[in-house]
Amino acid sequence: MAKSSNVSRINEAYIEQHDAYIRRQKQRKKRLFRRLALFGLVVMITIVCVTTYHIKQRVKYNELQAEYTEKSDQLASLEKEEKKLTQEIKLLNDEEYLLQIAKTNYFFTEEGEIVFKLPEEESSY
Repeated sequence: MAKSSNVSRINEAYIEQHDAYIRRQKQRKKRLFRRLALFGLVVMITIVCVTTYHIKQRVKYNELQAEYTEKSDQLASLEKEEKKLTQEIKLLNDEEYLLQIAKTNYFFTEEGEIVFKLPEEESSY
């Protein structure tokens, strides 16, 4: 059973104003809490999005870095091959080199020459 209070409430304007002030303060606190919660939620979502974006960019950067390294190695080997082929072109423009290749590979001879094909020497262990 509830106790009944022997004290009655005074209905004066000051008491009503004070009660209204207390209600307004509670409503302000409630709104402030809601705004702070919303702001916190927005900040958390922003942090998650930025972090996700940053991680994706790092992964993409690492992939591109690996691809760059691979392409650089490929470029170096192609440049080396180009130098080799350029040197071979210079040699093929030389008539003496062409005659030497013709003699060794195709047994080309000039008049009066005799070509002897010797077997390649193997080591005698």
